[in-house]
Amino acid sequence: MDLLLPLTIAQESAPAAPTGSPLQFPIMMVILFAIMYFMMIRPQKRREKERKEMIASVQNGTRVLLTSGIIGEIVSVKENTLMVRIADGVKVEVVRAAISQILEKGETPSDIEPTK
Repeated sequence: MDLLLPLTIAQESAPAAPTGSPLQFPIMMVILFAIMYFMMIRPQKRREKERKEMIASVQNGTRVLLTSGIIGEIVSVKENTLMVRIADGVKVEVVRAAISQILEKGETPSDIEPTK
């Protein structure tokens, strides 16, 4: 009989299921979505808005860095494309979305570290 006593005690003392609020899960999901919105979605929208404004503000004579890594000067602006002079007598036509950064005279691109 002594062998069955620990088994019966273990069976009788089953842990009670935790009782929580039925609104606990939806509230946690709303909080998680709010954190994701303020940490990821909102800053991305702000960066995209700044990029569109930058692309819309280009004009003749502006020095730009293209996404391909080529630095050139805008010669003419069309509706969807730009003519960029990349060397003396060399002009290429690129789409507006190819602009990565607008550079000032003598400025180097900010994402490239100079070699030492």
